[in-house]
Amino acid sequence: MAYIQNGRNAVLKIIKETNLHSCDRMMNPLLYASQGVRHRKLEVILTTNIEKLGKAGETVKVAPGHFRNHLMPKLLAVPNIDKYAFLIREQHKIFPPEEGNEEVKVVKVSKEDKMKEYEKAAKRLDNARLVLRRLINVEKFRTRSTKDEPIELRSPVTKDELVTEVARQLSVQISPENLHLPSSLSTVGEYEVPLRFPKSIPLPAGKINWTLNVKVRTK
Repeated sequence: MAYIQNGRNAVLKIIKETNLHSCDRMMNPLLYASQGVRHRKLEVILTTNIEKLGKAGETVKVAPGHFRNHLMPKLLAVPNIDKYAFLIREQHKIFPPEEGNEEVKVVKVSKEDKMKEYEKAAKRLDNARLVLRRLINVEKFRTRSTKDEPIELRSPVTKDELVTEVARQLSVQISPENLHLPSSLSTVGEYEVPLRFPKSIPLPAGKINWTLNVKVRTK
């Protein structure tokens, strides 16, 4: 337990004293499913020994939710990138592991492998349907002139909400810039939201652009 606590303190100390930009302190890939959509696993470096998972300094694969909600907030693990590999090596210098120092190495992934995983994630989004349940504007609903008139929502669905729901429902992380949404979704119905991905991600045969199918339903 002492080593676990020291490990956390060491990482905090090094992050404060190392000249890292804010963008370097967290993962920001196009899609966090780039580590493997099929298994939905992330590669992380353990900062401490964790039973049934691995020893400090080892690179292991974990579920994105487990890393985001448990490991990262407690600094029990960090993303598998060069910056954090350096931090772990510095941690070992300050608080050597009880079982001896271990060389921390970043598992290199080829550019071709990354592009394949990006393509899998893009196809996952293109083939899926995002379902949102929202409250309607009751006052406008009661004053509709015809039943065919669109049902307005109490509050429109924004880009940020879509990004959050994509991560929650589909386990794929995108940024607002990946969505082409000139205006928020303000009525109940089905939408095809264009997706903006790098041209290096090849489109399936017959497709003109990537799209995300969104269905907004009433609560």
